[in-house]
Amino acid sequence: MNIVTLTLNPAYDIHCFANNFESEKENFADIISKDAGGKGVNISRALCANGVENTAVIVVGDQNGDEFLASLKDDICNICPITLKGRIRENITVHTNGASETRISFAGFKVDQSLLEQVKSATADKIGGESIVTFTGSLPCGLSAQSAKSLLCEWKEKGAKIVIDSRSFSLSDLVEIKPFLIKPNQEEISQYLGREISSFDEVISSAKELYKSGIENVMISLGSKGALLVCGEGVFTATPPKCTPISTIGAGDSSIAGFVAAVKEGKGELDCLKNAMAYGNAACFTEGTRPPDRQKVQEIIKNVATEIKG
Repeated sequence: MNIVTLTLNPAYDIHCFANNFESEKENFADIISKDAGGKGVNISRALCANGVENTAVIVVGDQNGDEFLASLKDDICNICPITLKGRIRENITVHTNGASETRISFAGFKVDQSLLEQVKSATADKIGGESIVTFTGSLPCGLSAQSAKSLLCEWKEKGAKIVIDSRSFSLSDLVEIKPFLIKPNQEEISQYLGREISSFDEVISSAKELYKSGIENVMISLGSKGALLVCGEGVFTATPPKCTPISTIGAGDSSIAGFVAAVKEGKGELDCLKNAMAYGNAACFTEGTRPPDRQKVQEIIKNVATEIKG
């Protein structure tokens, strides 16, 4: 089973420190970290770190794309780059002493609908029956949700399992696509349904509502409390062991990686949920966007508590 991750709008995440940062003044800063980012990139990293083969389709700009791809060569086993004119967007976070951080985001390359034809061509031999495609993160400037939705529906008709974790799609879009898996958090599911979802019972009922609309697996992230899954086998919860996280960046992306990795192995939905929790929890023990360690995943999965809710 082929796994293809799509990162159509990657970013450089740059963190720097400026001593006594002052607005309207010249400030000097030291770069703390510079990471090649993107939800699809994080999913591929997590899969590769755990020995799961996949193809990462990454759109890059010709001005800084070579450096971006070079930084991933030790993390991702199979990269399929698509190069466009322009720059990959950059998000700069300025840290200072005694004040809140300041974030500056630069726009990246602009695209048109022809990008999807390039994506189709690059993945022609990889997507079809017995394949999983993850569509995560935001759409790049110039690409409409309608055109992206049409491509995902086309792939689904060919037999691909579509995984979506993107705020670029509305609830009506998801109902039309009917993906194999979605992974909203509680805030996102409230936005989808247009009402506040606060209690756990409301989380269950809202997940059931989305499942009944044709989405095969609705996995709702509950933060440190784990996740809820509504699927054909029933309603399940999974809670990872308590931990003091080093970083939660990319944990949700790692949980998607864990779910699809278990699907590739032919496991049932409950085991897929457990694997998702193990990947996500293990990612919290690494710095920044570093992927979950394989040994840590195997250690945690033994201690993931599951419960049948219906």
